[in-house]
Amino acid sequence: MINKLISKIRKTNAPIVVGLDPMMRYVPEHIRKAAFAEYGETLEGAAEAIWQYNKGIVDAIYDLVPAVKPQIAMYEQFGIPGMIAFQKTVDYCREKELVVIGDVKRGDIGSTSEAYAVGHLGKVQVGNHFFSAFGEDFATVNPYLGSDGVKPFLKVCAEEKKGIFVLVKTSNPSSGELQDRLVKGAAGAETSGENADRPLYEVVGRYVAEWGEQCMPEEGSYSYVGAVVGATYPEQGKILRKMMPRTFILVPGYGAQGGKGADLVHFFNEDGLGAIINSSRGIIAAYQQEKYARFGEQGYADASRAAVLDMKEDIAAALEQRS
Repeated sequence: MINKLISKIRKTNAPIVVGLDPMMRYVPEHIRKAAFAEYGETLEGAAEAIWQYNKGIVDAIYDLVPAVKPQIAMYEQFGIPGMIAFQKTVDYCREKELVVIGDVKRGDIGSTSEAYAVGHLGKVQVGNHFFSAFGEDFATVNPYLGSDGVKPFLKVCAEEKKGIFVLVKTSNPSSGELQDRLVKGAAGAETSGENADRPLYEVVGRYVAEWGEQCMPEEGSYSYVGAVVGATYPEQGKILRKMMPRTFILVPGYGAQGGKGADLVHFFNEDGLGAIINSSRGIIAAYQQEKYARFGEQGYADASRAAVLDMKEDIAAALEQRS
């Protein structure tokens, strides 16, 4: 799947993933009214509104980008109807031949982590049959329970040729409270020839690189094990890029969180690959921004398309300037 993602990035010339993170306040009034007219102001009505909203955005941008990233919490808040909308969204995006990164941030131990991996990336056995449940192509993984929580995902990735993105240095402002803490006798220091204490995010980065070496496709330069590193921390991104040369980096924080193209060039390798940049509300709620207000609520999907085109131009210009 990592090679499919790379192929689609090259085809679209857009190292971009659109975060499908719907909130009801993003959904235009005409979509909400239609959904509530059919299902009432219920969880089912909210889920229908979100599904129709997503569908409009996907129809407008699927030919411009290689991937989408639905954030499962935005659907879970509406219970079972919300999860049905999540599944509809995943299935529809795959019909449009988009790579789907399930932003699920799973990570537990033993059989629990195995069940998460099977549910989102693998196949579950029912009697003599095997079924794909959610069916994403990648999933985000929280590594802070240690390798016990990650290894079941590595097993499924190898079996299914799918991938994960491990949280390493996240884009949120308080990430440093834990991720920047210096770790005494940091793992990997001995093999790297460095004895100094290291920030925790570097320790996790070393593990990601090691896990990746265990989970390489038969052909290609990048592993099935990627990393999440926020656009809001470009200096840390430089360090981690060097530490993880065969790791694809998912970069959240573009746009609404303050990241811009000029901040992102160091997340890429010299081959122009190695990173995919996420924008969520900056694209899906673009019509609410002054820059795209001309589209209005009825043209929300066209506003999203315009925001993608602007993002592509911004990133391409920054990469060209670097070269």
